[in-house]
Amino acid sequence: MNSPQICIRGAREHNLRDVTLELPRNKLICLTGVSGSGKSSLAFDTLYAEGQRRYIESLSAYARQFLGTLAKPDVDQITGLSPAVAIQQKSTGWNPRSTVGTVTGIYDFLRVLYARAGRQHCPQCGELITAQTSESIVARILTLPAGSRVLLLAPVVRGQKGEHVDLLDDLRRRGFVRARIDGQVCHLEQAPKLGRHNRHDIEVVIDRLTIDASVRSRLTESVEAALQVGDGTVVVAIVDDAAAGTGATTRDASESNGDTAAKGVGTAKSRRSRANKDIVLSSKYACPECGIGFEAPSPQLFSFNSPTGMCLECDGIGSVHDFDPELLIPDPSLPFYAPCVVPMRHRPGRWRRHIYEGVARHVGFDINQPWNKLPQKARDALLYGTGDAHITFEWRHSGGVWKHGDKFEGVIAELKSKYRQATAGFIRRYYEKFMRHRVCSACGGARLNPQARAVRVGGKSLHQVCSLSVRRAYEFFNSLELTPTEAVIAAEVLKEVRARLEFLVNVGLDYLTLDRTAPTLSGGESQRIRLAGQIGSGLVGVLYVLDEPSIGLHPRDNKQLLASLRRLRDMGNTVVVVEHDEETMREADMIVDFGPGPGVRGGHVVAAGTIHDIAQSEQSVTGAYLSGRREIEIPKQRRPVDVKTKPKGKKRRK
Repeated sequence: MNSPQICIRGAREHNLRDVTLELPRNKLICLTGVSGSGKSSLAFDTLYAEGQRRYIESLSAYARQFLGTLAKPDVDQITGLSPAVAIQQKSTGWNPRSTVGTVTGIYDFLRVLYARAGRQHCPQCGELITAQTSESIVARILTLPAGSRVLLLAPVVRGQKGEHVDLLDDLRRRGFVRARIDGQVCHLEQAPKLGRHNRHDIEVVIDRLTIDASVRSRLTESVEAALQVGDGTVVVAIVDDAAAGTGATTRDASESNGDTAAKGVGTAKSRRSRANKDIVLSSKYACPECGIGFEAPSPQLFSFNSPTGMCLECDGIGSVHDFDPELLIPDPSLPFYAPCVVPMRHRPGRWRRHIYEGVARHVGFDINQPWNKLPQKARDALLYGTGDAHITFEWRHSGGVWKHGDKFEGVIAELKSKYRQATAGFIRRYYEKFMRHRVCSACGGARLNPQARAVRVGGKSLHQVCSLSVRRAYEFFNSLELTPTEAVIAAEVLKEVRARLEFLVNVGLDYLTLDRTAPTLSGGESQRIRLAGQIGSGLVGVLYVLDEPSIGLHPRDNKQLLASLRRLRDMGNTVVVVEHDEETMREADMIVDFGPGPGVRGGHVVAAGTIHDIAQSEQSVTGAYLSGRREIEIPKQRRPVDVKTKPKGKKRRK
């Protein structure tokens, strides 16, 4: 049977002076006293530290090697202690991926809601996605240019960690010969070893075709086989001769990239390059207007921490640290060759000039004009490149003109490469002077890829809901209208979302948005958000230790916070609060007053009991103020204020 009390014997942590105390379980307990008297030493450095240490010791030796060991606090004995959770006055962290929604757990429920009850729309035309037949998929593939060499792939693994040894063996036993693993086509007999801690993509090669009217029957059979293996999804990869050629060529390519595949090439860059050449067609989700197919939405699709759902341009951050044209070109009256781009530092040599002149001929502008005289199209071409356009460059020499073709990535791409390759800190700091954080142009700060942004519930995408304030989001979900089927599917999820949003409203955080990043929160906001997550978790029999949760909270909302603490207590938990607030003391079941002074003059329990016991104690400074024996008097005389006197300062120029 659990002990009805938490018994502390001989606590000497920090400035505690052999404190012996009994605290009732499943009660709201307030530790108070002057600053530095030892209340935090008892709450966090003794109770919480011992609770954490015992919990870790209860785990297996394998688990403890990852968590480490905690030192035992300086105390003789603690009995009746429950697993402890500390909610301290500190930031939730500096990870820009943590938001109000993820810390409180609301975002996890929203991911499930949008995956199960969301309506998929086409990212291009906005039309509602409908099912696509195998005949329409075949017709879509036959619209590719004649002579195109394609691979029909069936996706079996999407962004999942593991070595996938059993899966590859099963594919070999089923008679499949090749697969595309992390972007590289290889024989299954010579598949590279995959990293168990890396995310991988595995797609089975169903067939290799050259698009022609005569391959319709073969294409139909291959598409049906791909839909069966790929769970209703087929990927059409347009490849060159090296990737779709003979088996020997394919083996050479896989062997040369074996080390890369073994490290788990699931990077955003490789995914982006594959996405530009792949056509995803699905028998479940496809746009009737554009003919684009999509995989079935899953909760992972709406995670900006997963390669499956994140925006590939900003890697799910929502912003990019990139070169700013305004910082690169402070004087736009200079011509490009001056150079007007400051990090170029010197006038480009002959080789670089013939590249820039080729770009000028291709786009059609005079590169010798001042920068502010160039058209916007010319500026974008020089800074950001010309995309996939093939440009013919002319190198003039004594023997004539040598022409060669290539793509032009732009000056900013060259500066990015130099910045990434720089190993010296002062070089990186030099380039960072010309960079700024800006909202990602691809996702507009939504952090998600186009497919995830096109799923809507109640007419709003997930990003639009997260950009609402907590109060407006609470009102939105309370008035959300769903079809009978959607209502059944989303019932439990909506219940959790509404409960967590209601708590945030009750503790005065209704002005925050769910996409607000954790590093921008104050200490009080951070603590109450973590408290919301704990109440939503529904744990029972836990010791919660809080550090002044009323800091930064308007007195109007203090009663709502206390109601939440009482709710946490009534669920069957012990709540220990380090607090100076009078209203909190009056609501507490027990008060422990530390003192009589700070530092070496403190560390003793001056009084303990109900608020009446504290008020009657002659030694308790807190009790003297609670009883009215002492008070902070209002000054009888105040300094006169001359409203006509204006502070001296610099006069503003007209």
